[in-house]
Amino acid sequence: MPHSNLLLQLVIILVTARACGLLLRYVGQPSVIGEIAAGIVLGPIVFGALFPGFHAELFAPASLGGLSSLSMLGLVLFMFIVGAELRAPNGVRAQMKAAGAVGALGVLLPMALGIAISPWLHPLAPAGVGFWPFALFMAAAMSITAFPVMARILKDRGMTQTRLGQLALSSAAIADVFAWIMLALVVALIGSGDGRAGFLKTTLGLVALVALVFGALKPLYAWLLRRYAPDSRPSVMVLAAIVIGALGCAALTEWLGLHAVFGAFLFGACLPRDDRLLQCLSERLEYLAIVALMPIFFALAGLNTTADAFTSTGLGALALILVAAVFGKIAGGAAGARLAGYGWRDSLAAGSLMNARGLMELIVMKVGLDAGLIGPELFTMLLVMALLTTVMTGPLLNLFAGRRARAPEPVAP
Repeated sequence: MPHSNLLLQLVIILVTARACGLLLRYVGQPSVIGEIAAGIVLGPIVFGALFPGFHAELFAPASLGGLSSLSMLGLVLFMFIVGAELRAPNGVRAQMKAAGAVGALGVLLPMALGIAISPWLHPLAPAGVGFWPFALFMAAAMSITAFPVMARILKDRGMTQTRLGQLALSSAAIADVFAWIMLALVVALIGSGDGRAGFLKTTLGLVALVALVFGALKPLYAWLLRRYAPDSRPSVMVLAAIVIGALGCAALTEWLGLHAVFGAFLFGACLPRDDRLLQCLSERLEYLAIVALMPIFFALAGLNTTADAFTSTGLGALALILVAAVFGKIAGGAAGARLAGYGWRDSLAAGSLMNARGLMELIVMKVGLDAGLIGPELFTMLLVMALLTTVMTGPLLNLFAGRRARAPEPVAP
């Protein structure tokens, strides 16, 4: 493919992503929602319908190899940062019981509803996909929470250090760990290709990788950072070692028959919980991933969408997915908070925050698409669900939390 075509693809993708991000930010939504929407705009539903000839030439299947590689790199770097960010917030011990209840019910109820609606959605799955792998994938897709998007929403509103904000962040961290474990097992189940023996090989390989990461790499990198980056600002050589670790773990999970995002996430989670280190990694890696590489991932996601999802049958399935997703997260999160002694308004606000799915849902969808668990129709429906559930988070938070959604309320020591 000529380099000029790749560069033109990148220019159009980045301009569209930034324009949509600014537009959504202007109306009070996180810019990432606009960037995700830009993927739909660049896909066959909008751009392809308005300019079919130019769209077919610009995004010809044979020309997407370079974009796919850059997209994978962006995804790996982003998930590495997500793993590094995933930590227990300050004051979490005082709320561990409440966070556990919100996180558990915020996962279990959406999972149950995902399985419950699967008999109606399974006919939309690709041929040859068994019911239970599909149903378990839908359970995982319903249960994910966008921890990074939630953190940014709370930070923008000055709620990170409030009692409600701490509860939501702690609950999302617990929920996402459960959901990612579930998704890893589903992908191992369908991706091994060798029946029970293949599943055991993949699962045991993942267990061995977790042991390697936390038993060997965690102390190794802690020593490396103490020795060569005492100020938590890694030199070029130390930063290269960190990137090599992330890419190496991503390659290992890919080799095991899982997705590369699992390995990158694991490696990020094993790094020392140091805010200065996290800030340095964000400045040097996350900005590159978010500004230049993740829009490519959104664009490729948009290319996998189809207008067939909006036929009469498709709209019914989309409505079913939306009801299960929204009710499962809000009701599950709110029930957990009520059991922990929170009032109804705070409980519903916590459930509304758990309902934000954003980018993490896209990553789950990408894993399912690559594993052959879903096709373009369900991919499109889940993409719409991810957008709508995240867009409604801010308004619902204002409705239930009122002025507390805008003003800090420090957590009691």
